[in-house]
Amino acid sequence: MDKKIIIGTRGSDLALWQANYVKDKLAEINVKAELKIIKTQGDSILNLRLDKLEGKGFFTQELEEQLLTGEIDLAVHSHKDLPTQNPEGLIIAAVSQREDASELILILKDCVDTSKKLSIKHNGVVGTSSNRRQAQLLSIRPDIEIENLRGNVPTRIQKLRDENYDAIVIARAGVARLGIDLSEFHQEIIEPNAEMVPSPAQGVLAIQIKENNKQLFDLLQPLNNVAVAEVIAVERKVLNLLDGGCHAPLGCYCQKNENIFEVWTSKADEAHQFPDRLYLKAKTTEGLAEKIVAKFDIASRRFPKKVFISREINQHSYFAKSLAKNNIQLEAKSLIRTVATINKLDSYIFRNLDWVFFNSKNGIEYFFALAPILPKEIKFGVIGRGSEEALKQLGKKVDFVGQSNDTADIAQDFAAIANGQHILFPSAEQSLRTIQKALSADTQILDLAVYETILEDNIAPTYANVLVFTSPSNVDAYFTENLLQPGQKIVAIGKATGNKFDEMNVPYLLPASPDEIGLAEVIFGIDV
Repeated sequence: MDKKIIIGTRGSDLALWQANYVKDKLAEINVKAELKIIKTQGDSILNLRLDKLEGKGFFTQELEEQLLTGEIDLAVHSHKDLPTQNPEGLIIAAVSQREDASELILILKDCVDTSKKLSIKHNGVVGTSSNRRQAQLLSIRPDIEIENLRGNVPTRIQKLRDENYDAIVIARAGVARLGIDLSEFHQEIIEPNAEMVPSPAQGVLAIQIKENNKQLFDLLQPLNNVAVAEVIAVERKVLNLLDGGCHAPLGCYCQKNENIFEVWTSKADEAHQFPDRLYLKAKTTEGLAEKIVAKFDIASRRFPKKVFISREINQHSYFAKSLAKNNIQLEAKSLIRTVATINKLDSYIFRNLDWVFFNSKNGIEYFFALAPILPKEIKFGVIGRGSEEALKQLGKKVDFVGQSNDTADIAQDFAAIANGQHILFPSAEQSLRTIQKALSADTQILDLAVYETILEDNIAPTYANVLVFTSPSNVDAYFTENLLQPGQKIVAIGKATGNKFDEMNVPYLLPASPDEIGLAEVIFGIDV
């Protein structure tokens, strides 16, 4: 193309970075471009929450109008800001690679409490203008107070610096793109499949042009990331089918993992409402968004009436509240008991120690009951967010959290960072030692049996629709005296527990992560 392309963009630091990114990409294919800054409604009205503004496309409408009139040739948007339907005559010609889709919590250092989930102090004031973030934050931390936060990324960070809030939540992608120094704050990164599911297409740029400009469309194809387009199409279709917009309390994140599409979705009707969460996976994206949306049609669903779980559960826990939201009864009872196997630690075991790794909350409880005096620079690894939380409540920083439902995958991830080091494993007697087996021969491994598991006797059968088993021992305890009833469905918290059902030739469901959020996602997806 001989003529210079005019790129329309908002004037914020982040929008200019994004537009210049596209300009540089065009230069790589010998296309000249220049920027035109356009002010949008979202830039002009900063005293209202986004959900109080009229209509849709608060950050895009003015750019789209100039595209249609030919005053600009293309517009660069944060894809998550776009309405689900393009105005007539416009299309998305290309999408960028995906920047990290995680959420970032920035906390004033004197407002940090690492014993709390997300490390925000009790009753902390958190800034966000997103209903999606508010619903998910309050589901994890109902004690915190949410206050409106508007402005571009540097402005939001300055408002935190000025102590208008104790913490704020922003997209990690924007901070990464601008290269902002955040060392003055405590930072908590929330992965997109963890406590907060991101906005559809978060971390992706969209290049929008006139639909009839085939020459420009063809020219832009080297900039189009086909793999990213495929996964965000699922996210955007879920948003469209649920008739959501930028202010909807809806999060959706899709990833392709070994030719399997995995999708996490969080949805509430209102910002103050506890959200439902769903995890689905499929071999193809065809019909995937429709399957997800059907699960959120609560009125037509037949949820289980009762769920049994082989673990004591607090009624205020995430899992209990997720069931109560849909009037599902909870029967919670551990089928095993544990007892300590040692009452004293020899100090020599801590010499030159690099890591302590826990595969259960029981291991944490029994180990720290022995009052160990650990090296100052010791690092901690755990399996699951539940164990991470147990360590945080003891004031310990967690350096590795394995979140897969397959311990073998976690073992490989841990080995990649810990091979060749000195590692202590406090665990149960007769532990499966899956993590240890994945470590290299030059790794110094010290196994420490701090408790043993005893199966309870005379366990009565449960007639719940769904049975959730949280360890292989609980499976052994229950099925020593009981059989599966017709119609009952099984959930195994992880692959090690699932192996017991493989041996019994009994089908079961696995959560995406071995914790209460993962279990809540699985139960929400079950119809009876």
